[in-house]
Amino acid sequence: MCAVMQTASAAPSPVHGHIEPMPIPGHIDPVPVPRPAVAREDGRTDLIGLAREQLRAVLADAGLEPKQAKLRAKQIWHWIYNRGATDFAAMTDIAKAQHPWLAERFVIGRPEVVEAQVSTDGTRKWLLRSADGQDYEMVFIPDADRGTLCVSSQVGCTLNCRFCHTGTMRLVRNLTAGEIVSQVMLARDALGEWPSQPEGRMLTNIVMMGMGEPLYNFDNVRDGLAIVMDGDGLALSKRRITLSTSGVVPMMARAGEEIGVNLAVSLHAITKEVRDEIVPLNRKYGIEELLQACADYPGANNARRITFEYVMLKDKNDSDADARELVRLLKKYRLPAKVNLIPFNPWPGAPYECSAPERIRAFSNIVFEAGISAPVRTPRGRDIDAACGQLKTAAEKKSRAQMDREAEEKMAALG
Repeated sequence: MCAVMQTASAAPSPVHGHIEPMPIPGHIDPVPVPRPAVAREDGRTDLIGLAREQLRAVLADAGLEPKQAKLRAKQIWHWIYNRGATDFAAMTDIAKAQHPWLAERFVIGRPEVVEAQVSTDGTRKWLLRSADGQDYEMVFIPDADRGTLCVSSQVGCTLNCRFCHTGTMRLVRNLTAGEIVSQVMLARDALGEWPSQPEGRMLTNIVMMGMGEPLYNFDNVRDGLAIVMDGDGLALSKRRITLSTSGVVPMMARAGEEIGVNLAVSLHAITKEVRDEIVPLNRKYGIEELLQACADYPGANNARRITFEYVMLKDKNDSDADARELVRLLKKYRLPAKVNLIPFNPWPGAPYECSAPERIRAFSNIVFEAGISAPVRTPRGRDIDAACGQLKTAAEKKSRAQMDREAEEKMAALG
């Protein structure tokens, strides 16, 4: 899907220096199906990402009496998600004598930070490593009126969007609900935003636009975001969360019903020929089918518009005719829409160039004049490869023929 970032071939950071090339360890799944998370070597259970009932159940299974398990679950939940505690010894309303018992069996995890970078524009990027040695990234983008965390859903990517560096990676595995939630927790740690409170936050918004296609990791994304949105959890409103998909049509209605957050769609082209090339998933779920799914998306209205992401590629999808056809399609399906125009962010070996600024402005003007908002997104974090489409945890330069081959393999795996 349209990822927002890239790492190992990153340019030197103004803060932390050059990142060495980093291969992706571990087995690579040939199809986008969940692979069981590897158990921790120390045998402890990570409590991050467990739903309330799951938290109570693991405490009971470990030997606590049912009433005590229920009480402890409530206390631990509060300390984890409201206070940001990572050590049971900090939980002052739990008897000190029980702290070692908890620490022996459980952990309140955070991913390992392999590299943290800060852009000259204030954007922050973290390269994270899971307990089983998998690398993935997240990005925090501060603005005057908001702070947006771009969260990853997979290690690698199921898809092969041709303009996206992350899309040149193979899928390694899905991130767990805990690994999704812990990205938000880690950002809160870094920003000093504990105890949790609704007012005065720097981290105000979340976009599921990092590495991976969220709707091919549906259960974990749903369960992770449920904790993020829980009023007694991280308490971020669903109106401040956006899930972006490249167009996994069969899962879109479920996302609206079971998650209920804002929807963004990586559209990027308005003809079958061009979208088949740059977003190969279009060969499985075409533009018309995708737009109908958008029209049917639960909760979409003028107050909660669907965002259409559109990367501007020179001489590929940026003509006046393309802009007019985009307007026609959005009006045909009566979509409450906003179009984000994204200047293409280059990466080594990329087969495209960015449209000229005046071409992007002309495209934007046509869409605006039709009554549809079409702002041009200002690239952020380019100097640390944290901009849209640049996230990648392995330094690889690939030929066009190789990318074509891998796109065909991924589409065959998707069926």
